[in-house]
Amino acid sequence: MKCIKVQLKEIEKTRISLFNNGILNNNYKILKEDDFAYIPVKSKVEGFKLYNKKLIKLESKKSVKDLLKKEFSKKELSLLNSSFDIIGNIAIIEIEKELLYKKYLIADALLKSNKQIKTVVRKLGAHEGDFRIQNYEFLSGINTFETIHKESGISLKIDISKTYYSPRSSNERLRISKLVKDNESILVMFSGIGIYCFIISKFSKAKDIYGVEVNPFAHSMAVENLKLNKIKNVELLCGDVKSIVPKINKKFDRIVMPLPKTSLEFLKLSINNINPNGIIHFYFFSSLEDSKDFINNICSDYNLKILRLIKTGQSKPNEYRMCADLQLVSQ
Repeated sequence: MKCIKVQLKEIEKTRISLFNNGILNNNYKILKEDDFAYIPVKSKVEGFKLYNKKLIKLESKKSVKDLLKKEFSKKELSLLNSSFDIIGNIAIIEIEKELLYKKYLIADALLKSNKQIKTVVRKLGAHEGDFRIQNYEFLSGINTFETIHKESGISLKIDISKTYYSPRSSNERLRISKLVKDNESILVMFSGIGIYCFIISKFSKAKDIYGVEVNPFAHSMAVENLKLNKIKNVELLCGDVKSIVPKINKKFDRIVMPLPKTSLEFLKLSINNINPNGIIHFYFFSSLEDSKDFINNICSDYNLKILRLIKTGQSKPNEYRMCADLQLVSQ
């Protein structure tokens, strides 16, 4: 059976990422050997070597579509969206408008098909407002929007109705953490519930990490999560970065800007607070065709150079969440 090899502490994060991307093979049990685990996959996984291992086949579980065959026509089954996000034990689904009148049947079937899920909610529209809040409709299970989620060994208390969090960015957060050099001072703008700060703290030897978040509720949860994970080198501040960052009164070696919609408004602030040769992780939305010209123009205007330009996710057809790793050129 085709597998990828990960450390034991990486099992849950990797499994969820593979599941969300439709690559996890749920028909076989994960094999644990010494300090590693072999996770069954359907195809190649970028960044991982494939192994062949003899795995135990699991008893077949009925999928959501299997459970709904008697209730749905063939056309309705073809419209059923089988992909969804899991945060903690909450499943977040999207339902085509033609199937909304059967939304509770879909949610109940999802609960029956996956023991990990205790709550099913439906996503309503896009993220809204300065706090990037996503609206949800409760459908089935335990009526709550609060859960404990684990990412890369970090425990996160989250209320998905009051804070922004995307499990789909977990690999990107790990990428950033692995770029951090020893004794760096780091600023995370728009730090939310603190996940960028905590992942960087866990997987690097940063000297100090500052997180600034404008949403008071998200900030309060970040403070709880800081205590929950017993992290010592992170300082969390609540308020608008434009007023808070100058008051910190220091320069940083690395600044993370995970607010793609309006990040350009804050780029000058980052440049004013970065050390010579410091690095800014600048996120933005763009088509692949336009992204290089957009970043080249920014670099020309602000005396920056591009180290990397990476696609980190897709927001809508022909629009992607991009990250440009930019370095301030010494003068």
